[in-house]
Amino acid sequence: MDIYTKKKRWKIFLIAIAVAIVTISLWYTNLLVNGVARDERKNVKIWADAIQRRAKLVNYTESFFQEIKAVEQNRAELLAETYRRISVDSPSEDLTFYTNIISNNTTIPVIMTSEEGEILFSTNVNFKQEDVKILDEELKKDFSVYSPIVVKISDNITQILYYKESKIFTELRLVLNDLIESFFSEVVVNSASVPVIITDSTKTNIIITGNIENRKLSDSSYLQKTIEEMESENAPIEIDLSGQGKTYIFYKDSYLLTQLRFYPYVQFGIIGLFLFIAYLLFSTARKSEQNQVWVGMSKETAHQLGTPLSSLMAWLELLRLKDADEEAISEMEKDVNRLKTITERFSKIGSGTNLNEEDIVKIIYDSVEYIKSRTSKNIKYHINIARNRAIIVPVNLHLFEWVIENISKNAVDAMSGKGELNVDISEDENSITIDFSDTGKGIPKSSFKAVFNPGYTSKKRGWGLGLSLAKRIINDYHSGKIFVKSSTIDKGTTFRIVLKKSKE
Repeated sequence: MDIYTKKKRWKIFLIAIAVAIVTISLWYTNLLVNGVARDERKNVKIWADAIQRRAKLVNYTESFFQEIKAVEQNRAELLAETYRRISVDSPSEDLTFYTNIISNNTTIPVIMTSEEGEILFSTNVNFKQEDVKILDEELKKDFSVYSPIVVKISDNITQILYYKESKIFTELRLVLNDLIESFFSEVVVNSASVPVIITDSTKTNIIITGNIENRKLSDSSYLQKTIEEMESENAPIEIDLSGQGKTYIFYKDSYLLTQLRFYPYVQFGIIGLFLFIAYLLFSTARKSEQNQVWVGMSKETAHQLGTPLSSLMAWLELLRLKDADEEAISEMEKDVNRLKTITERFSKIGSGTNLNEEDIVKIIYDSVEYIKSRTSKNIKYHINIARNRAIIVPVNLHLFEWVIENISKNAVDAMSGKGELNVDISEDENSITIDFSDTGKGIPKSSFKAVFNPGYTSKKRGWGLGLSLAKRIINDYHSGKIFVKSSTIDKGTTFRIVLKKSKE
């Protein structure tokens, strides 16, 4: 099992653990959120029920108040009738019943006047009768909240009974008004932090709002949209209050509950973003470290090859001076030149590489010819483009030759010494495409990317660096692409290289 298979399995294992941790975390968080949400909904339900009960209490108080008002008015009318009876009945008649009615009135302020406004009698008022003889306009206005009662004493005598609500009734009315005001206040400023909108019977005119952002209160369209949302979530509470008529209380889940509902997804997004950024940072650091290793290894290899290479060149000159076999010297010189080329290739890794306009067809023919002379005769090579056709592309000659050789050697190894290697070259206006197709054992689809990783190899011997070097040279130095175009097990593989043409 190679290092990348192990790495892949470890990645799958770690991803499975991460998914399990995230899933358990989200499940538990969601469990807690749902618990809090249930409590919140319970609080909202309690709040809504309390509002209903409070509204019933306010309405009951208002009903009770109206009954007291009717009772006081009846008492005032009874007093008026009593005064009339006392005035018209004969002196011999027992008037105890009527005088008891008058004397028992200790709450309702009453003023009896003549038609001309002269005060004849008053009780439960905040002034002394001897000090005020005439019903002036201010006093008349104070006692005209209710219509005065006209008492017909005789055909020629008419008196007028003015009255107003008792002090107790006034205090009750103030309590009721405070109760209504506090009711609205408690609705909009509620312990459940529920967003509330109170409207009139048309559901369009807004009376008061609570727990809604101030900056949004001036936006009528937003408020109407919010009312529609509230009505879809919860049936509005309908109440009928004194002085307000029919009103509707719209409400929805608190902002806390809304936030809690989306919290697990926000948490997952934050965790995912953190892991993604961490992955990018670690990946960048790892690639930088790998690049440094590659560059260091390449420079060291070039340095180590330089000393014996210089020595070999000197030995060749010495052999020529001693008239050694020229054919042997010529073959040795080819191998020395080859070593020089390899040394130069390694020295260019990590350095600023110059791209020159080169004939890509000639490079491919020369590189394949070199490989062909050093491989089995049972392998057939086909380059599907005329040798004399020139396609000019900006490349680094020595590094690009290295790519061709590595891909070709990889194809030869995959064919186990017997098969065909086809090289197809095509071009368009902006780029050139080179396909290397062999008839080897093929590559599993799951390994299409892994074959370019350092150390990946299917051979018992070898470092697995050829395709990795090819990828680095094409991607990093030529700004091109190299990838497995297609592969079928036991039928063959096609590698594709895409290079950009120079802009004229």
